[in-house]
Amino acid sequence: MNEHRAHLYGVMAEFDTAEQLVEAAAKTVAGGYRRVNAYTPFPVEGLAEALDFRRSNVPQLTLLGGMIGCFGGFFMQYWMAAISYPLNIGGRPLNSWPAFIPVTFECAILGAALFAVLGMLALNKLPQPNHPVFNAARFGLASKDRFFLCIEADDPRFDRVQAAKFLEGLKAHDVVEVPDA
Repeated sequence: MNEHRAHLYGVMAEFDTAEQLVEAAAKTVAGGYRRVNAYTPFPVEGLAEALDFRRSNVPQLTLLGGMIGCFGGFFMQYWMAAISYPLNIGGRPLNSWPAFIPVTFECAILGAALFAVLGMLALNKLPQPNHPVFNAARFGLASKDRFFLCIEADDPRFDRVQAAKFLEGLKAHDVVEVPDA
């Protein structure tokens, strides 16, 4: 591991306004940094675009969960009605697919909802009761009135000194190193 990255999560800058943060985030991404994250007390319009966030895989996981639920619900009913316990009532077919539609639909919704929630939690690495940025001295203000931008140490372009100088050049209120502990 690079000596500049040992025991360091990243370098974090503090900004006074959301506009300063969005501008700094855009300049940081334009400067070649890719492992950058922002922390704000409220949603900031334009920040996701400035950080160049990519689309999530949650919609694909939701579709997969819906399809598994749909096919699972249908085949569960087919197995119960036609294979496990077939009852010939009034000469009706054992595979009465129109009767299976409500349960099939409900299983599709259940599967999609479960995959969406669990997929979102997994992709966001949640629950995460402790995160290294919580160790930064003034990070508690991120839930009140301050805006933070962090360049993570696992960024390919990261150098402790260069990243700190870069963030200072963006007119940050304060720049601190965030320990990885």
